[in-house]
Amino acid sequence: MINTAAITNSKLNQYRLRVRYRKDGRLAHLGHLEVINTINRSVRRSQLPFAVGNGFARRMRLQFSQALPVGAASMGEYFDLFLTEEMDPKAALERLAASSPTLLAPMAAGYVPYGLPALEAWLTRSTWSVNVIDETSVEALSRGIDAVRAKGSLTYLRGEKEKHVDLGRTLVSCEARPSGNGFLFDCRSTEEGSLRPAVLIAAAAQEEGLAIPALSVCRVAQWHEDEDGSLVEPM
Repeated sequence: MINTAAITNSKLNQYRLRVRYRKDGRLAHLGHLEVINTINRSVRRSQLPFAVGNGFARRMRLQFSQALPVGAASMGEYFDLFLTEEMDPKAALERLAASSPTLLAPMAAGYVPYGLPALEAWLTRSTWSVNVIDETSVEALSRGIDAVRAKGSLTYLRGEKEKHVDLGRTLVSCEARPSGNGFLFDCRSTEEGSLRPAVLIAAAAQEEGLAIPALSVCRVAQWHEDEDGSLVEPM
């Protein structure tokens, strides 16, 4: 939990409001840039006193957590909005909720220390829920995941670019859901990159000689991981 007693504004008299929001339903298929543009417009409609940067384009000061894969939903996304005036977080949340699409609705808001690192780099741990929504055997996929993990790394193509993931660092744990229809993943982001659970499951299916299964993917929560391994809530 962030120590709110230590929160101070900058010399520029700006305040860092952190907002947790969902990304659900058909809006899960929005790309990251589309999400940024939609939230940017929602903030403008809310008429909150947002700050702008000093660059040539004079853009709104807005930071986001790591981009979701297109098609993945989330119950725990975040953005930091820098304000020029301190206002009640509850009132700010109400104004944002009224100006946002329902399936991209903000759920909580609160101030965080101005000097924290950029949100994308600061949130380094995440929990994912992945459901298999076709007839592919979860038991077979579990065997495939174990086989891929045993290799220690995963190489795959994103577009035309080859990506390498160190599974020893990025995959903290993976367990089959008690319902038997999918998995829960605990993942870590590193300087070299992060693991997308759907990519691991695709590799696991290939390992077992299966077709890539149809999946429903949701990022359930995100945290900052301290050097001692303890997890810090974003708000």
